[in-house]
Amino acid sequence: MPLLYSCVQLHSVDSLEKFTARLHSADQMWDSIRRIPYSTPGRWVQMLDLSEPLTALNSSAFYAVDTLLTQLFPLLPFLTRLILSPGFPLSRRALTSLTYRNDGPNLRVLCGIGYDPAFYSRVATDEDPFVQLLRVCINLERLEVIGIGLNADLESHFDTEPPVVAPLHLPRLRNLTLLSMPSSSLMQTLLHSPLPCLQTLMLTPYDDVPFPTSLSSLFLETHGQHLRTLFLVTPNSWPTHFHPSPTTLLHTSPNLRHLSLEYPLPALTIPFKTSLISHTSSLPTLPLEILSIPRPNSDFWATLEGLLPFLPSLKIVQTRGVRWLRYGMNSHAQEAGIQGEMKAWERRLTRRGIQLLDENWKETP
Repeated sequence: MPLLYSCVQLHSVDSLEKFTARLHSADQMWDSIRRIPYSTPGRWVQMLDLSEPLTALNSSAFYAVDTLLTQLFPLLPFLTRLILSPGFPLSRRALTSLTYRNDGPNLRVLCGIGYDPAFYSRVATDEDPFVQLLRVCINLERLEVIGIGLNADLESHFDTEPPVVAPLHLPRLRNLTLLSMPSSSLMQTLLHSPLPCLQTLMLTPYDDVPFPTSLSSLFLETHGQHLRTLFLVTPNSWPTHFHPSPTTLLHTSPNLRHLSLEYPLPALTIPFKTSLISHTSSLPTLPLEILSIPRPNSDFWATLEGLLPFLPSLKIVQTRGVRWLRYGMNSHAQEAGIQGEMKAWERRLTRRGIQLLDENWKETP
């Protein structure tokens, strides 16, 4: 029975309602004479995935589902993984229920968190209920938060001098995702918090938006030194607005093994002084092994060609938005348009011992 409840993945609101009722009924019958203070089967639940029912949720059912979650969270004392949907931001009461349940430090993974700065953020960062939740999640290893993008109405919330905030204690956080979030009290708090184990960061760039309306570039400067993997991502929306990325990514994150860039592709610069390079017998190098780009183009090839002498470990260039044509297509189709550009890149990279892979991580057929 414990194994049956250890990993719970619900597929409908009706299932969530029945699951909550089952746990609540069992908790009501639990008495204090038992040696274990937490009721079953609630204490058996370690992973809860609600992404499917919350994604398909009708807006008229938001309040009812939020009420269910407010009742459910205190019944899951040993929950380590919680997966929600960014289209369903938790209310303050639901976040409070999750924050002050028993054994809050057990949470290791929080994914699919929808975050609206207009709803959560205030002038005093400590009023942000999501920041309060993170203060008790000291063993958190993975955090995924999706915002709402740029909002002109929120610019007045972020002063030139952000309020002094108490840093979070997240010594085990290794994987962090902050998408569509130029600035927020959550981001300000993370910016001023030590993240010693952070190795993987997924971030939406806003390099053309000045501080303090955007904190993304400053976030990279602050926490980029020890990153091994950096994904710059603009979520699909309509219309999609792409913002530039910093050209100094290799300066702020010199230890990257995998770098995934976004449109518009930045003219990356090397973090070494030209005068220093000319007086040394061997070139300084960077450990980058994989570079991902949306689509190859001649402008970025000029940038990449200038970087290659400093990237001896580079083995793979991956194009995220292009597939190789299947085997059997005629030669004219294979040399036309983006396929022709792919072929040209492949020839140049192969001479340097570098593979060009498509969005499925496959070589040319």
